[in-house]
Amino acid sequence: MNTIISLHSYIAFLALSVVLLAFVNALNGFLTGREFIDSRDRKLSLAGVAFFHLQFLIGVVVYFTSAKGFHAIAELGIGGLNAAARLTALEHPVTNIIAVALVTVGWSRHKKTSDNKAKFKSIALFYGIGLLMILSRIPWGQWS
Repeated sequence: MNTIISLHSYIAFLALSVVLLAFVNALNGFLTGREFIDSRDRKLSLAGVAFFHLQFLIGVVVYFTSAKGFHAIAELGIGGLNAAARLTALEHPVTNIIAVALVTVGWSRHKKTSDNKAKFKSIALFYGIGLLMILSRIPWGQWS
């Protein structure tokens, strides 16, 4: 179990870094009006969505096998959770599901347009909101 939790923590650094790079790249492309280049911009954005999905899948395993996830809610009920337990058992997973969905929407929307500015805007907007949501609900004090 500790191995899966450690993997979830380490991949989080990688996933957050790649999504941050994709966001900054898209914001830069949007603001400068440069051309969307598949070999660079598309691959970086794809890596961001792929790492977020991988992190999400590992997180689902952690949620259902860790005492801090589903088991905490089943044992104590939502009302019985203290602030730290509520963060890891409820707020972190729900917020991250929404954030991963937003990043996925940003990826999907960019594919539906041929306009460079619209591609960058979609990625910057949805990846940025998803990134902020995830950063707001990371259990920083409990992160190993």
